[in-house]
Amino acid sequence: MRRLLSVILVIFILLLSFSSCSSKQVDPIDDNYRVFYEIFTGSFSDSNGDGIGDLKGITNRLDYLNDGNINSGKSLGIQGIWLTPIFASPSYHKYDVLDYYKVDYDFGSLDDLKELVSEAHKRNIIVILDLPLNHTSSKNSWFTQFVNAHKNNDVTNKYYDFYSWCKIGEKPSGRTFSTISGTQDMYEANFTGDMPELNFDNDDVRTELLKVAKFYMDMGIDGFRIDAAKYVYYGDNDQSVEFFRWYSAKLKEIKSDVYLVGEVWSNDSDTIKYFEALNCFNFQMAQAEGYIKNATAAGNVNIYTSYIESYINSIKSKNSDAMLIPFISNHDLDRSAGYLTLASKRMHMAANLYILCSGSPFIYYGEEIGMKGIRGGSNTDANRRLAMLWGDNDTIKDPVGTTYEASKQTNGTVASQLSEKDSLLNYYIKLISFRNRYPAIARGDYKSLNLSGTDVGGFRITYNGQEYILIHNTQVSEQSIELSKFTSNKVKSIDYIGQESASIKDGVLVIGMQTSVLLIIEK
Repeated sequence: MRRLLSVILVIFILLLSFSSCSSKQVDPIDDNYRVFYEIFTGSFSDSNGDGIGDLKGITNRLDYLNDGNINSGKSLGIQGIWLTPIFASPSYHKYDVLDYYKVDYDFGSLDDLKELVSEAHKRNIIVILDLPLNHTSSKNSWFTQFVNAHKNNDVTNKYYDFYSWCKIGEKPSGRTFSTISGTQDMYEANFTGDMPELNFDNDDVRTELLKVAKFYMDMGIDGFRIDAAKYVYYGDNDQSVEFFRWYSAKLKEIKSDVYLVGEVWSNDSDTIKYFEALNCFNFQMAQAEGYIKNATAAGNVNIYTSYIESYINSIKSKNSDAMLIPFISNHDLDRSAGYLTLASKRMHMAANLYILCSGSPFIYYGEEIGMKGIRGGSNTDANRRLAMLWGDNDTIKDPVGTTYEASKQTNGTVASQLSEKDSLLNYYIKLISFRNRYPAIARGDYKSLNLSGTDVGGFRITYNGQEYILIHNTQVSEQSIELSKFTSNKVKSIDYIGQESASIKDGVLVIGMQTSVLLIIEK
């Protein structure tokens, strides 16, 4: 009897252990095909009451971004964070770095960064830093020593060639230079005179920038967003690509799966060149004139899908591991809620188009609640980087230079939207969960269906030998498509997300308005 009781006890413990493990939903994402969330650090969440966002504020909000349970339905469910620059800097935006080895005083400390990374990793969130390596602050000690070396004509000084420079009268065309006071020399500064540009022909510069990256990777940082990538050799994409080919290879020696994404704000023909070295954001999909907006505004989705297929093929021809990096807006663009209204549900449909897509999409903080903000007549980027609307006791304030009126924010807050079942925020939560259920959406091979005679469009996706059909209906009415137009095989299962439902009736796929559907095809 005692032996029987012991056996029963062991079985009970095992069952309890299994139940406990099962209730903790393990995130299946173990690669870089992740949904990212861009945080403009100074505008996100304030932990110390000074009105400026900081690293502890972000750590405090991690449960909002990902509570560690991918199926909880209570958090956004993102798996990556991009932090805009956190380095010591004299500006509010921090893209002019004073010291790469220090966290800006407004944002906290290196210990705060370590804590954020540690807590993020517990939730399977990877963290990448915005790395402005093309230029520094004019107050950076490197530049101070560069200027002194030129004033003293000390060509033996290590910093004499640390920045890109030329003699007055020898300025290359198409680039901007500023004079070094008291000399006949000029330094390159294509943004402003306060942002001098480093000399990437100098091995000491390259070595220093590797040291910066390694410093943070050793701390647990998972990768970098490379600011102004095309400017390292401005006007010479081939040389810039060659630098990033070298730089990426060196970083991969440190961390083989380092996440790298470049900002090459240009036409596709230029951007695609950089995929030899690193993935890049797709600006043609974003903005008020982009493919996402045009398809969302009850446009022809086939134009969008044909573009996506062509673009993916182009980047894969440069690098078989290349990933599409889609987004709608970021800190340099007007907020999408200005041209994709919430009431029309176009913001929901736009989310479908870039979240249910190949690669690794990026959400700009506040996108998920329909935050507004445009540069406007005041011509200030601060209006695009407004304080996150939490709707609780967060003391975060708008950045310096803001002129956008608070009364124009009409879509609510995080708190108000969490309590609304059909809010945009709760839609994003469901949408990211939908994406995570089907690994093929991010990782599969895409081919446009090109559905003639209709504005509905989609993709044939193949992944691990399984075929899927992903179709978007951006129209404000129900649409019907004969299955024979895109498959001769039986449909094994159907799933959908949007404003209405989808079903199959007598060999016809019926898709409700502003809805996306995923079909799993029998082999």
